[in-house]
Amino acid sequence: MSLTPLPRLMVAPNGARKGKADHPALPITLPEIIETAHACHRARADGLHLHLRDAGGVHILDSGLYREALAALGEAVPDLAVQVTTEAVGLYTPAEQRQLVRDLRPALVSVSLAEMLAEGEFDAGEEFYKECAEAGTAVQHILYGVDDLALFDRMETEGRLPAGPSQMLFVLGRRAKDQQSDPADLAPFIRWLAQRGDQPDWAICAFGRGETRCLQEAAEAGGKLRVGFENSFRNGDGTLAKDNAERVAEVFATCRPASVR
Repeated sequence: MSLTPLPRLMVAPNGARKGKADHPALPITLPEIIETAHACHRARADGLHLHLRDAGGVHILDSGLYREALAALGEAVPDLAVQVTTEAVGLYTPAEQRQLVRDLRPALVSVSLAEMLAEGEFDAGEEFYKECAEAGTAVQHILYGVDDLALFDRMETEGRLPAGPSQMLFVLGRRAKDQQSDPADLAPFIRWLAQRGDQPDWAICAFGRGETRCLQEAAEAGGKLRVGFENSFRNGDGTLAKDNAERVAEVFATCRPASVR
């Protein structure tokens, strides 16, 4: 079964932890997310990384709410691919993360490999990834550093991941001091890719003020890009962005991701 490829320029408009106190234009409600989706699509984003919140603004993995959001976004911005998050944020178990995906069967989903295997559930993780492949759900493996790369290698060597090209997100700066990324953070991932015999469908996101420079480095290396307020509020010159669409527009103009709709 053919899986949906990663968007070339995906916006991550809110994430799981930030709120209006961090930036008044950060979208929390579904109408705000839809409005942001429209603006970012006009700015040339071709994908959206979807996080939802409950009535109190807390991160939530609820299949009913995600089903409603996917339907609303599909109607409002039909040309924008939507990727569902499974981020735990310390609130959800691997079993609960897997259940969300089983309930939804989305076209695109992001899964932290370390979170999925946090409780040593290698057999359950293997079955989950197999189910996703059979259902046509493209899993983007979130990888934070060399430990995660080694874990991916182990899963692959043991035959616990489906055959065929993988989708990956390399996260820069999340575990750095003050969560500030640097283009040099990409180097271990590029070396790892060079040692592989295949060509994964990969992208990066980068935290902090170095976001734009890191995305430029990744684009030059042939990677796809994820930008947005989940990772940084700052433009490349350090100024505070007005909204997510401004970040998308700058990255589109300066990084030139290929083949964006």
